[in-house]
Amino acid sequence: MIGLSSYAGVMESLMNSAEEQQPYSPPANSWSLKQESSKSQKPKCLGGFVLVHAGAGYHSESKAKEYKHVCKRACQRAVDRLKAGALAVEAVAAALVELEDSPFTNAGMGSNLNLSGEIECDASIMDGKSLHYGAVGAISGMKNPVLVANRLLSEAQKGKLSAGRIPPCFLVGRGAHDWAVGHGIPPCPSEKMATKFSLSAYKRNKRKMELAEKIDTGHNQAKKRRQSSENENGSGCLDTVGAVVVDLEGNVAAAVSSGGLAMKHPGRVGQAAHYGCGCWAENACNMNPYSTAVSTSETTRLCSSVFMGFHRSFCQMSFVSTFGFLVFSSPPSAGRLPVLVGS
Repeated sequence: MIGLSSYAGVMESLMNSAEEQQPYSPPANSWSLKQESSKSQKPKCLGGFVLVHAGAGYHSESKAKEYKHVCKRACQRAVDRLKAGALAVEAVAAALVELEDSPFTNAGMGSNLNLSGEIECDASIMDGKSLHYGAVGAISGMKNPVLVANRLLSEAQKGKLSAGRIPPCFLVGRGAHDWAVGHGIPPCPSEKMATKFSLSAYKRNKRKMELAEKIDTGHNQAKKRRQSSENENGSGCLDTVGAVVVDLEGNVAAAVSSGGLAMKHPGRVGQAAHYGCGCWAENACNMNPYSTAVSTSETTRLCSSVFMGFHRSFCQMSFVSTFGFLVFSSPPSAGRLPVLVGS
């Protein structure tokens, strides 16, 4: 639930900006005229929307300020891009870069280390306007995996490659790294991506595993190791960060990024990279009057997700976590902010 205080400020900032650009004056004869005009023209979006989450899992109270600050910075970075005229997919990527650059999140810099003591990240991004998707899995040596995923998405939008080849939208491991370097994304040594927090967590987890292996044997050893891993992941690990964005034209986009589970097997690809699992974005169309943007985060049994539906002037946002279910709802007009209508 960290970062919720930032969302309202983002809504207000974008709405004020939109109102300056497009002043809204409702017609005097309201309902029948409104119904008639909505059939003949596409409704205008009165403001953008940005929402970020720092991931499911255990968030230390001592670092609460840091989590809130990084969420606020991520929101502001996306807002700045939207005000400059960027589309939703560009803004959501900008928000994820800020989350990945923080040493306190399990994404990009400071991600969980795997069994070999290396960082392998997953990330995906989806554009609701084109329905294009880009993702990377188990990628090493990239400071911002979401930028690689976003580049895959943008390259796929250009169409087929030479000789009619289909461009990739999902790459893993060394292939993903080499493709990124070949497309101008600078690499970052894995050792520089590890922080004192991730290194100390790795050493602590490794000691626990070594102790368990010395004490246990046979079937009990494997069973205890699984239980120890589950307890560790449930109590002290963070998982996938993400964001959803609506731009000033009403387009939606979503993205997620993760360092994966602590002490995972090298090469493991988590849900953050998989199509339809980590994130989803889809603009409204004739068959569906709602635009949808989803960003998920899961650590074993902990799960948080964000859903937004836009229908004409109605905005709905819900946040699901182990702490409960919150729904914020209000028409995004006259600078009004979402209000709590259910829990």
